Amino acid sequence: MSDIDTLKAEVKKLSTQATQAKMDLHDLSEELPINWETIPEVAQKCYDLHAKLTEARKQLKAVTG
Repeated sequence: MSDIDTLKAEVKKLSTQATQAKMDLHDLSEELPINWETIPEVAQKCYDLHAKLTEARKQLKAVTG
């Protein structure tokens, strides 16, 4: 597999994970005040995944132009 294909696969994987994290955060917000203690953990996971996705997309764009 080429570097471009590897980056595309990584972007796709991270996109799926980031979308799931977004939904987890959304679901948590709808259930408040239940599980309010988990807000920092769930939000940090969502933030981290979206940061990784953004970086992977930048790398892919740099390679593909």
